[in-house]
Amino acid sequence: MLSRGYASRIEISRSGRVVAGFLAGFVATITFHQLMLTLLNELGLTPRRAFVIAPIDPFGVPAILSTAFWGGLWGVVLTFVIQEKYSAARYWFWALLFGTLAPTLVNWFVVSPLKSDPMAGGWRIPTMVTTVLVNAAWATGTTLLLRLWFSRRTRACGRNSDPAADGG
Repeated sequence: MLSRGYASRIEISRSGRVVAGFLAGFVATITFHQLMLTLLNELGLTPRRAFVIAPIDPFGVPAILSTAFWGGLWGVVLTFVIQEKYSAARYWFWALLFGTLAPTLVNWFVVSPLKSDPMAGGWRIPTMVTTVLVNAAWATGTTLLLRLWFSRRTRACGRNSDPAADGG
């Protein structure tokens, strides 16, 4: 049987997708994103440090929580972008492509100028590569967590959720 896509087999409400996306993105930020940043820092490739708890403007929340919150919002967007892809390979391709590029481009060309930071990290290659790699790590973590969440939900409903199992 050919795969009809994740969305056709996963009957999860919009609110369920929002919750799953937010939680996956939030957790992936605290784990995958921050661990990649730690690795890059330890290798001397970036001065940026992970797990920063210093308060940031405008609300004075710890930087890690602010970053995780935004990771959660991006997770919601990612959930809806990838829900209609037709095979395991396409699912991962689109999830990683969107999850890496969208947050990176928004950071470079929207967020940085709003914060009076140089656009695209001042076009410094190490800064740009760091941004791409931490967002790719986040996308990987978020996609993995969403896949695990959705496969668990569909197994509980007695449905197969793995497109690869259907030959898709």
